[in-house]
Amino acid sequence: MLHRVAIYSKDLNTKTRAGVSRLIDEFCKRGIKILIHQKSENYTDCTGRGLIERFNDLSALGHKPDIVLSVGGDGTFLDTVLQVKDFGIPVAGLNTGRMGFLANIREDEIDHSIDMLCSGEYDTIERSLLEIVKPSGLFEGNTSSALNEITIQKAELSMITIHVYVGDIYLNTYWSDGLIISTATGSTAYNLSVGGPILSPDDESIIISPIAPHNLTIRPIVLTGESPLRLVIEGRGSEFLATCDFRSKRVHFGEEVHIIKDKVKLKTVMLRGMDFYSTLRNKLMWGADTRN
Repeated sequence: MLHRVAIYSKDLNTKTRAGVSRLIDEFCKRGIKILIHQKSENYTDCTGRGLIERFNDLSALGHKPDIVLSVGGDGTFLDTVLQVKDFGIPVAGLNTGRMGFLANIREDEIDHSIDMLCSGEYDTIERSLLEIVKPSGLFEGNTSSALNEITIQKAELSMITIHVYVGDIYLNTYWSDGLIISTATGSTAYNLSVGGPILSPDDESIIISPIAPHNLTIRPIVLTGESPLRLVIEGRGSEFLATCDFRSKRVHFGEEVHIIKDKVKLKTVMLRGMDFYSTLRNKLMWGADTRN
């Protein structure tokens, strides 16, 4: 049974604002306390019942919400991860964006979905994250953890050289535009666009996929999630680009990048009757005959 829910959105468009308003209306009908992130616009309270409270940081709340609802697309969901990952609070996503692998609750199913959430008709999936531990503090106050992927990319026109070690064991040298180091969750994101494999979201493996490799025999590889990675990057310029989901930072050549599986996992919500494989079929239109 839900007693307190938090709503997080970037509030960038009419569609997202309408989604947030509908959520507020439905939770108000059920007398559930609603916490709204400060980035959102002001919403009318529940007819004077005092159910709406605004927050900026979950750590400052005396009572944590039972669940966090991310309203938007997968980008908003990744932003929400930074808010909740250290608290073990399950995250559900209302999709007002486009693809929506992470934000998988549809707008036209809000009423039914909230009924299911309130009655506990959902499962919690724990998803692995990756973390850059060296260089430390790379994103200046923001976490260096990623739900989807960490990438090393060229910052200029010339390709870069990336020597990869799994622990102390040399794996390969990649001459390419970069590398994608992906979680199972991120297997349907950037990794998918370069021909990497798709993994079930509860898989703890790590995928290494090259971006435009110079050697055509190079293919993506799947490693155990316990594999610590050490990357030594070289190039003709002075810097390369390191990214963690939507954050990016230019780094000088000569800096090694060390990546491990994060100690914490993210809890995500899957409503009963939904599953990852049906989402794949629907989003990627598997089995659809476009001739009809």
